Amino acid sequence: MADSTLVFIVLGATLAAFVWGRFRYDLVALSALLGSVMLGLVPGEEAFLGFGHPAVITVAAVLVLSRAFERSGVVDVIAEQVLRVGERLFLQLAALTGTVVVLSGFMNNVGALALLLPVAMRLAREHDTSPSLLLMPLAFGSLLGGLTTLIGTPPNIIIASYRGSVTGENFGLFSFTPVGAAVALAGFAFILLIGWRLVPQRAGKASLDAMFDTANYLVELRVGEESKANGLTLRELQQELEETIPVLAVVRDDKRRAGHAFFGTLREGDILLLEAGPEEMKLLEDKAGLSLGKDAEDEEKEAEEQAAEEQQKAEKRAERPKQDKGEEQERDGKQAEKEKKQEKNEDKTGVDTEGLQLVEAVVRNDSMMVNHTVTQLRLHNQFGLHLVAVARDGGRLKQRLREIRFRPGDVLLLQGGESELAESLATLGCLPLASRNLTLGQPRMLLASLGIFAAAIVAILLGLLPAAVALSSAALVSLLVGVLPLREGYQAIDGPVLVLLGAMIPVGQALETSGGAALIAEAMLVWGVQWPAVVTLIGLFVLTMMLSDVINNAAAAVLMAPIAVSLANGFDASVDPFLMAVAVSASCAFLTPIGHQSNTLVMGPGGYRFGDYWRMGLPLEVVVVGVAIPMILLVWPL
Repeated sequence: MADSTLVFIVLGATLAAFVWGRFRYDLVALSALLGSVMLGLVPGEEAFLGFGHPAVITVAAVLVLSRAFERSGVVDVIAEQVLRVGERLFLQLAALTGTVVVLSGFMNNVGALALLLPVAMRLAREHDTSPSLLLMPLAFGSLLGGLTTLIGTPPNIIIASYRGSVTGENFGLFSFTPVGAAVALAGFAFILLIGWRLVPQRAGKASLDAMFDTANYLVELRVGEESKANGLTLRELQQELEETIPVLAVVRDDKRRAGHAFFGTLREGDILLLEAGPEEMKLLEDKAGLSLGKDAEDEEKEAEEQAAEEQQKAEKRAERPKQDKGEEQERDGKQAEKEKKQEKNEDKTGVDTEGLQLVEAVVRNDSMMVNHTVTQLRLHNQFGLHLVAVARDGGRLKQRLREIRFRPGDVLLLQGGESELAESLATLGCLPLASRNLTLGQPRMLLASLGIFAAAIVAILLGLLPAAVALSSAALVSLLVGVLPLREGYQAIDGPVLVLLGAMIPVGQALETSGGAALIAEAMLVWGVQWPAVVTLIGLFVLTMMLSDVINNAAAAVLMAPIAVSLANGFDASVDPFLMAVAVSASCAFLTPIGHQSNTLVMGPGGYRFGDYWRMGLPLEVVVVGVAIPMILLVWPL
C-alpha cells in the first residue's frame, strides 16, 4: 500500500476521533504519531522531534508570559476599567469585546478570555443582563484578536515556522498585523452593530441561584440514636447511600467543622449541613435514618433536661460554702455567655461558611475531568472538593451526581476549603466564574512584567533573537525576578496543547513527504483549472475554516500548511498568500462550540446550545472571507 494512502487512513481516523470527542485531542494526536511510526510513515528516530519544534517552545513561552501578565496585575488594571462602563448593553459589549480583541493580540487568546469571563459574568449579574448576550461576542472577539500578531494564536506560530522551513525565513512578529487587524476590526464592528442581535437570549442564567437554585436545597439533618449514620464516617455514609451527597459542615458541640475536613465518625446529636433535594432527602431518611431538624419529643426532652440541670445547679449553690460562691458565679456567668452566644448563632439564617467556599467553575477542553465521573476522579479524597450541582446547556442536571460524566463547558458548583480551592481548580483544569477580586499587584512587578515583554518584542523586531528564543528568555526572566512563581509558571503551560502540536507536526510532515499533500493539491488544481488562482485560494480558505470548526485550530494549521504550499507550487505562485490564508482561516472557528476552547468555555455559562453558534458565526465567517481575501492579495500578492 502506498505511503500516501496510509497517511490518508491515519489522518481520516484521526479526524474522526477529533470529531467524536470521546478521547481528548492530545491522546488522539499522540496515537496518530505512534501509529505513523509503526506504519513507517515517520522514522522512529524523528518521532519526537516535534516536541522541540520552535512553534511548540514559542506557544509554551507565550502561555507563561500570559500568566505573568495576570499575576503582575496588568490585566486587572484593564478589567477594573471595564467594570465601570455602566448598564448600557452597547457599552458593555464594546468594552468587553474591544478589550479581549486587544489583549488576544499579545497574549494567548484563551488566556485573555479566561481573564475577562468572570468580569463579564459580574457585569451580567450586577445589571441583570443575560450573559448569553455578552459571552459569545467575548469568545468570538478573542479569536479575532489572536489574528493580529505572531503570538496571538498557535496557528500563526505554526505557519510562521512552516514558512521558515520552506523559504528559509519565518513570518515576523507583526507580519500578520495588516490582514489580521483589518479582519479583527471588521469582525468587531459586525459583532457590535449586528452580531449580538443574532445571539439567542437565555434569560435568568446570570444568577448562580437561578442556575442551580441552591437556596431550596440547603438543609440541616440530625443524627439520631438509632440512625444508621451513627458511628459512620462521611465516606462510609456516602458508600451506604451509594450517592455522593455533599456535606458542607458537621455541627457538634456548637462547633462547625468543614465537611471536607471532618474525618471522624458521626454520633448522636450531630447536625449535618448539606445540599439536598427532595429525592436526596428521602434517600437520607430511608437509608441513613437522618431526620430534618429536631422533632417535638426531642425538644420537650431537651427542655426537661435543661430544667433539671438548672434545678441541680440551684441546689448545689445552696449547699456550697460561701467561699465557693464567687467561683460558682464566675462559672455561671461564662455558661450564660456561652448560651447567649449559642442562641445568637441559632437565630442566624443560612450556613456559617467559615473556612468553606462555594464557587462556580467551568470545565475546560483540556480538563482532566472530561469523560470522568466524581468517583473516578476521587474529587473529595484527592482534591478536598464536594460537587454540589452540575449545569449543562444552561440548566441543572437532574441525574445523580455520581453518574454524570463531565463534558467541556459544564458549569460546576463546588464546595471546598478556601485555601486549597484555587489550586485544586487549576489542577483539575477548571476556570472559576466567581466574581473576580481585582488585585492590582505591586507596581514594581507590573512595570517589570511590561518591561520584560517589551524587551523580548524589541529583540524580535530587530532580529537579535528568534521569536522562540526571545519569548523563552522573557518567560525565564519573569520567573527569576519573581513576577511569576515557578509553580504557577508550570501550571500555566497547557500540556495537552503542547502534546497536540508536538505529535501532529511529524504527522503533518508525513503528509508532505509521502506525497499526500501533493495529491490533494493536484485534485484542487484540476477542480480549479478553469478558474483564476484566487478562486482556489478562497476554496483553501473556506476548507480550512470548515476543518477548524470540528478539530483543534492548531491541528488544522498543521494539516493544511503542506497542502497550501503544494497549491502555490502548482500555480507557480508565492507561498505567502496561501500560508496566510491558512493562518487566518484556521483561527476563525465560529460555527461550533468544539472548534476552539474559547467557544467551549462560554457554552455552559452562557446557556448556549450546539446549534446557537452558527447564527452569529456564519455571517461573521462571511465577513471574514470578504475582508481577508482582498487584504491578503493586497499585502501578499500572488
